[in-house]
Amino acid sequence: MSSQHVIENHQLTLLQNGAEFFPQLCADIAAAQHSIYLETYRFSDDEMGRRVAETLQQAAVRGLVVRVLLDGFGSAELSPDWLDDWRIAGIEMQWFRREISTFRVRRHRLRRLHRKLVVIDGETAYIGGINMMNDVPAHADLTVPQLDYAVRVCGVVVGEIHYAMRHLWGVVSWANFRRRGKQIFANAVAKHKRDTTSPIIFLLRDNVRHRRDIERAYLQAIASAKSEVIIANAYFLPGRVFRRALKQAAQRGVRVVLLLQGQVEYVIQHYATHFLYDELLAAGVEIYEYQASYLHAKVAVVDGQWATVGSSNIDPFSLLLAREANLLVNDVGFAEALRDSLFTAIKKDARRIETNQRDYLTRFLSRISYGLVRLLVGISGVAKRH
Repeated sequence: MSSQHVIENHQLTLLQNGAEFFPQLCADIAAAQHSIYLETYRFSDDEMGRRVAETLQQAAVRGLVVRVLLDGFGSAELSPDWLDDWRIAGIEMQWFRREISTFRVRRHRLRRLHRKLVVIDGETAYIGGINMMNDVPAHADLTVPQLDYAVRVCGVVVGEIHYAMRHLWGVVSWANFRRRGKQIFANAVAKHKRDTTSPIIFLLRDNVRHRRDIERAYLQAIASAKSEVIIANAYFLPGRVFRRALKQAAQRGVRVVLLLQGQVEYVIQHYATHFLYDELLAAGVEIYEYQASYLHAKVAVVDGQWATVGSSNIDPFSLLLAREANLLVNDVGFAEALRDSLFTAIKKDARRIETNQRDYLTRFLSRISYGLVRLLVGISGVAKRH
């Protein structure tokens, strides 16, 4: 399905699933000349994870600067032997917030590194929702890859992505050395100014300057929608403001389509999402659940013109706590390619949800699960903002 687009001196390739993503990524890493920066939430010791790891090791042995930043929770299962091999090869690796306490719930420990970014030679970037792992679920009944997307991009916006990655590397370096009682000053990184008039915009979510950038971009696009909003999101638990925007769009005649998780991956989250169905359906929102495998996509298309691909779910943990990264693309060709892919998935592998399809047990579980999620959000200290 991969489709290529040239947009104002940018070259974009829309990639669906690991079958398109990993061969292209590994080829670019193998051809790298100077440096590779990689950030991900999950890096797994499986076929795809090992393939990427070996390609990174080969690049480091060739003398390239290879820096890998992993989330301390999502990638916690990587073995020490694996990481030793990286260090021996010359890969620089750091953990983002590895300290996890079973007995304490602290807000900063819920602030995970959830973005998935790669920058090669400062010229080519990857951004999306695909982790460094097999995308066929380890589930006996699911043999189809989970639905997910990424974008390969070359052009001016890569400078912004590169800056963001180098900056966070410096921040984590400082934090790690400070905890060890040492002092280090991260290399100065020249700030890259954003061109807000560009049709390609890189958006971050952090807990300092960019707390609501991704959510705000969604809300602005939905508010200005004239004909259609389609959102595919794996973990969908929007707050009141976001739900209101969707309902108002539907009520003014915009077709609002949600493609959501149909397989039960995380029980509480799954049923908590169901709690919102009646409210959205009553407003005229169409809801479809993806059945072929797990849904892992975090993408949207508005009016066949505006599109976003990234790592951010539409739930309190992505929108209020985690570090996320999305790419916004204002281009008919790119948006239509993503839209066509989503509607193909809906037609082929999804079922439409109707109000009367939900039995009393499902409604009961949904209410309990939603209450539990609200409790967790309250503990995190961000409930008022959601």
